[in-house]
Amino acid sequence: MGIFGRKNTDDTTTATAAAVNPDLAALTGDYTIDPAHSTIGFVARHAMVTNVKGKFGEFTGSLHLDGADPSRSTATIDVVMQSVDTGSADRDNHLRTADFFKTDEFPTMTFRSTGAEALGGDDYRVTGDLSILGITRPLTIDLEFNGSAKDPFGNERVGFEGKAEILRSDWGLTWNAALETGGVLVSDKIKLNFDISAIKNA
Repeated sequence: MGIFGRKNTDDTTTATAAAVNPDLAALTGDYTIDPAHSTIGFVARHAMVTNVKGKFGEFTGSLHLDGADPSRSTATIDVVMQSVDTGSADRDNHLRTADFFKTDEFPTMTFRSTGAEALGGDDYRVTGDLSILGITRPLTIDLEFNGSAKDPFGNERVGFEGKAEILRSDWGLTWNAALETGGVLVSDKIKLNFDISAIKNA
């Protein structure tokens, strides 16, 4: 996912030069996202006055990280839409219907990266294709690298946080209800957030 091409502040240092750093070279490889220690969530404005937060409880994903050349890093994520959880059973059931996710017809939301770049420091940007309801459109995710560590079970882990914003209507998610005071019940703009822990494959 390209989050390890960390640049020095020296203006003469390039992303390619990071390949000489043995710590970064050690991070290069294939990883599997650990869903038990990761979160894929979203925030929507409700009734124009408050935010409703939700997440997806079931997903899988993989990363290929290239410490020498971040642009060669990749990411894939598959989310089970039936696993949506906003803390309200009635709301979650509504989200699964034809008004929103149509989970019987479109059980999975997917993301496939198409590019990655280092922005400097611990900041990175990943672009890719997000597919919902059979509609595929580009998505840009801003990332912050949180570090790497070996856990008590001997797993090599990396972590990062990400955020993005979309207009749900771009993916055909157009259901809404007008408010008597003006405005609508559910915002078109949705904030996406990612808190990811991934384990290096053996």
